[in-house]
Amino acid sequence: MNKLKLLPILFLLGISNGFAQHATTQWRPTYHFTSPSNWLNDPNGLIYLDGTFHLYFQHNPFENKWGHMSWGHAVSKDLVNWHNLPVAIPEKISKDTTTMIFSGSAVLDKDNVSGFGKGKAPVVAFYTADLPKQHNESQYMAYSTDGGLTFTNYNKNPIIDLNKKDFRDPNVWWHEASKQWIMTVAMVDEHQVRIYGSSNLKDWNILSDFGKQGNQGSGWECPFMIPLAVDGNKNNLKWVLVISLFGPKGPTMQYFVGNFDGKVFKNDNDGDRTLLIDDGDAFYAGIPWNDAPKNKKILLGWLQPGGKETYPWKGQMSIPRDLSLKITDEGIRLYQQPTNIIFSKLNKHSESNFITKQNLNLYGNTDLGLSKNSYWIDAEFDVKLAKKIGFKISQLKDGKGNIIKEIEVGYDVLNSELYVDCSRSEKGIKNDKNIVQVAHVSPKNGKIKLQILLDKSSLEVFGNDGQKVITTMVFPDENATGYAAFASGGIATLSRLKVWDLSKGQ
Repeated sequence: MNKLKLLPILFLLGISNGFAQHATTQWRPTYHFTSPSNWLNDPNGLIYLDGTFHLYFQHNPFENKWGHMSWGHAVSKDLVNWHNLPVAIPEKISKDTTTMIFSGSAVLDKDNVSGFGKGKAPVVAFYTADLPKQHNESQYMAYSTDGGLTFTNYNKNPIIDLNKKDFRDPNVWWHEASKQWIMTVAMVDEHQVRIYGSSNLKDWNILSDFGKQGNQGSGWECPFMIPLAVDGNKNNLKWVLVISLFGPKGPTMQYFVGNFDGKVFKNDNDGDRTLLIDDGDAFYAGIPWNDAPKNKKILLGWLQPGGKETYPWKGQMSIPRDLSLKITDEGIRLYQQPTNIIFSKLNKHSESNFITKQNLNLYGNTDLGLSKNSYWIDAEFDVKLAKKIGFKISQLKDGKGNIIKEIEVGYDVLNSELYVDCSRSEKGIKNDKNIVQVAHVSPKNGKIKLQILLDKSSLEVFGNDGQKVITTMVFPDENATGYAAFASGGIATLSRLKVWDLSKGQ
C-alpha cells in the first residue's frame, strides 16, 4: 500500500498526529494477529508450508507509524496462536537509494523452475520495490532456501519495470490449465489489473489487462484472482478477481465474478456493477493463502487502525475467512465465513463456552452479564414478530446502573438490513458518516443468523452464513464490558446462542 494513499485516510478518520506513549492493553486483540510492537499493514506472501501458515506483512521495524516498509514474519499452526520471527525482507538503504519493500506474494517453486533451489524447493517471494527518490515502483523477486525464514534478492532485479510511479502489489499463483505461473499487478491510476504469465518465475510476458469497471473512485491496489466452485459444484467453476480501493466509507474491497482462460479475465456482470467484499469501513488489502489445506481459499485482510492511537503496536489483521460462491436471487455472489480451521476448535481456543442457550424469548433487553470484550457470538433469531433484534455490546454503566455507552449490532426486519450502530460509543472517534453501517440481508425461513466477533478493538459481523459482512474498528472504554441480547417492536425467539470467551485469561 502506498503512503500517499494511506495518509488522507488517516486524516479523514480523525487520527491525531501525536502517538500514544502508554500501553493501551484494553485494545490489544487476543485472537487476531498484531505485531508485538510497531506499525503493521497489508498481509503479504501468505503461504502454507509443511503444516505451517506463514504470514508476512508490511511492517515498520523501528516505529509505531507507517515508514521503513519491510516484510515482517510470523507463523502459526492454527491461525490463532502466532510465533513472531525476525524481519524476513528488510528495507534496503544505501547512500543514493532507499528501497522500501511493498506488498506482494510468495509461492513454493516445487519443480525448481527458477533454479534457486538447493536440495529442496525454494520459496519465491514477489514484491514491489518502492524507490521514493526515483519516484518509481517496479516488481522484484527474492528467494528462500531455508523454508521462508530468510530471503536473498534476485541479482537481476527488477523483473518488471514500466518506469511508473504507481505500479504495485504482485500476486503470483500457478494456473494448472495453462501450465504457467500467473501474476496480477495493479496499474493503480489506470484502474486496471495487468496479467502476466511465466514458465520460470523470472521472465514475464504480458497476457492482458482488465479494468475500468466497477468502482473507479480511487486507485486500484492489491489485486488477486482465485477459482471457486459455485455451490460446491466442481463442474461449475468461476473465477473471482478482487481489488482494494477507497470508497465513500474509506477502505474497501470489490470483486468481479467471471471466467479466466489462462490469458484474459472476462467479467460475467455488467461493468457498472460494484460488488463489495465487506460493507464496513476497515477491511482492506486482503489476499488468500497459497497452497492452503484441502485447496481452501482463505482470505486475510488488514483492518485499518481507526480513530484512536494504540501502543506499542498499531494495526491488526482480520479473522481469516473461508471463501465460497453461491447462487442467489441477485446472481452468483461471494460468501465469507470465519475459517473452519478456527471455528471447529473454538472450545479449545476459549477459556470456556460460557453461554449456551436455546429458544430464549426476547422482548426488550436480556442481560448476558460481563465479558472481557474478546469473544465470539454465534446466534440464530426467529424474526417474524419483531422489528429489530440483535445484541448490545461493550456496554458502560454509570454509578446508578444506567447504560451510558454501548454498540448495537442487529438486524432491522422492516428494512432487511444488518447493521452496526456506534452512535452511543464512537462519536468523535469514528467519522460521522460511518457511525451507522448497514448491509442488505434477507431472512431465510423467517430466521437471521449472526456471528459477532469482538476482539477488544475490532468488530466483525457476519450475516446469514457470510452473505454479508460488516467490519469496523471500535474503542470501548476499559470498563465497557457488559452485553445483552434484545428485541424491539415485538417478541423474537433466540433459537440458538453460543458465546465463546477468547480473552485467554486477560
